[in-house]
Amino acid sequence: MDKFLYEPENSMIKQSFNAKEIEEPLNGDGFGLGWFVPEIDKDPAVFVSVYPAWNNRNLRYLAPKIRSNCLVAHVRAASVGDVSESNCHPFHYKNYLMAHNGGVENFERIKRPIKTLLSDDMYLWVKGQTDSEHLFALFLHYLKQKRVDYTADDVADSFQEMIHTMNKLMQEHGIEEEAYLNMVFIDGERMVGLRYVSDTTAQPLSLYYSEGSRYICEDGACRMVSAEGKDRSVMIVSEKLTDFAEDWRPIPANHMMMVYKDLSIKLRKIES
Repeated sequence: MDKFLYEPENSMIKQSFNAKEIEEPLNGDGFGLGWFVPEIDKDPAVFVSVYPAWNNRNLRYLAPKIRSNCLVAHVRAASVGDVSESNCHPFHYKNYLMAHNGGVENFERIKRPIKTLLSDDMYLWVKGQTDSEHLFALFLHYLKQKRVDYTADDVADSFQEMIHTMNKLMQEHGIEEEAYLNMVFIDGERMVGLRYVSDTTAQPLSLYYSEGSRYICEDGACRMVSAEGKDRSVMIVSEKLTDFAEDWRPIPANHMMMVYKDLSIKLRKIES
């Protein structure tokens, strides 16, 4: 895990105090990790903390000792909600992990209407205060209505329904400011990442992907190299981890990246 969190030139730890592609470079209001070890349990391990990622000794000790074929990491700059563990990403439901960069201005106007739409179990699942967790609860409300053997397409459909409902509520409650949603969902076998802003004239937050290659770090130098079969990987990142431009491609504005169980990918446009 340290090859993702610490070693790259623009590692997640460095992004916690010096993010390069966002107006506020400091993300010191906590962090979180989620990773899968399917030979032990289908549900993920989760570690969150309210301390800055750059100053957490436990994370520094643990990262070189943890290996996983599927993980998500998040560093937080608090907007909606207190600095508390219940507000740290990734959010966990059964074998699902979800994380969000961005926010919904004046979210308090639509927080209660969103809650009224939720099933009882999703209503009770929400433990924190963030716009992120409430939107994920709405997303899960829609995903749970899909077939048991759901696909990445079903996950994308559920995100689309969530966005449609959010936009409808924003309009009904007079929210004119943009909503920025860079979100990712993983369950250990599939992944969906979305890059979205509600005003199509605005620029969404940065989001990149790299696929079909193997990610390596040797002597502090990290990059993607050609690979096939089990060595192939897919990564979705808020900022490029390295300066090798050919390793990273931007997800187009208002699109989702769907990653299937066989690591094939597909882009899908988000309808507002």
